[in-house]
Amino acid sequence: MASTDTFLTQKKMSDEAKERLEKDPSSFIMLTGDRPTGRLHLGHYFGTLVNRVKLQDAGVHTNVVIADYQVITDRDSTAEIHDNVLNMVIDYLACGLDPEKTMIFTHSSIPPLNQLMLPFLSLVSESELLRNPTVKAEKEASGHALTGLLLTYPVHQACDILFCKGNIVPVGKDQLPHIELTRQVARRFNERFAPVFPEPVGLLTEAVEIPGLDGRKMSKSYGNAISLSATAEETAKLIKKSQTDSERKITFDPEGRPGVSALLTTAALTTGRAEKDIADEIGDAGCGALKAYVTESVNGYLAPIRERRRELERDLSYIEDVLAEGNRRALEVAQATLDEVREAMGMVY
Repeated sequence: MASTDTFLTQKKMSDEAKERLEKDPSSFIMLTGDRPTGRLHLGHYFGTLVNRVKLQDAGVHTNVVIADYQVITDRDSTAEIHDNVLNMVIDYLACGLDPEKTMIFTHSSIPPLNQLMLPFLSLVSESELLRNPTVKAEKEASGHALTGLLLTYPVHQACDILFCKGNIVPVGKDQLPHIELTRQVARRFNERFAPVFPEPVGLLTEAVEIPGLDGRKMSKSYGNAISLSATAEETAKLIKKSQTDSERKITFDPEGRPGVSALLTTAALTTGRAEKDIADEIGDAGCGALKAYVTESVNGYLAPIRERRRELERDLSYIEDVLAEGNRRALEVAQATLDEVREAMGMVY
């Protein structure tokens, strides 16, 4: 009952924030981000990137963290991280993020942001961290001891949001516990020391879960994702190999026909049509015709993004400059916030 009440309260706050956002977008500061563990794909695009660009273009102060430190919460190597970070910036810009409007930065380049971890950790208990769904799930799934970094992952997220005084964070329902912990950290700091931080609101997104080519959630780790950086030929091969079934007539049935339905959803997202309408149009032409339709739809939709990507790839010095400028701006913001925190705590000497 308590968890239902908490969700309803957060849903109400989200709805109110959306109403205010329509009237005064410039009063909002948004923080969101990604771990650079590989290439961004269609799931990222429709799940988050489209919404980030929309908020940016509406006039929201948008900030995007490339969470490179968080890669080592569950991985032993950073061998590909430099390449992944640069390609992530390329994907962001190709999809419409504007570095003049959106601050793009990396965790590891902003020491004052990470220094907020120390006072923030004093404001949460071990049991609160262990109750966090992300930490809890990893503990149950991994079969080995939690690293200190993974245990404190929710607090690091609070640092990300609060260092720039973020007051909205676009999230899915499953991420609301992270926002609630950030709100607690902000509230406890303000009560214990001085009013420094806003209590951010989780802006509930209405994006559907993007299915991968096998019907499961699209994920790099499942190998079922269409990367934004893939060529048209690579995309065609991936779709051709996707799992379907032997039934000739095409129908939209996510439970009974996950592979076929995943392809229909992919086509729907990239054409703006309904899955059932596409299924009815293909009818008895079978899975070969469906895959051909999906291939044409995806490649047509991604063509301008991929063209922009190719242009950006030819000028890596520009990509490095974008990241350097984002890091410079984030460093200024983080240092100012850390100075406020130290002042509030009486630690300016």
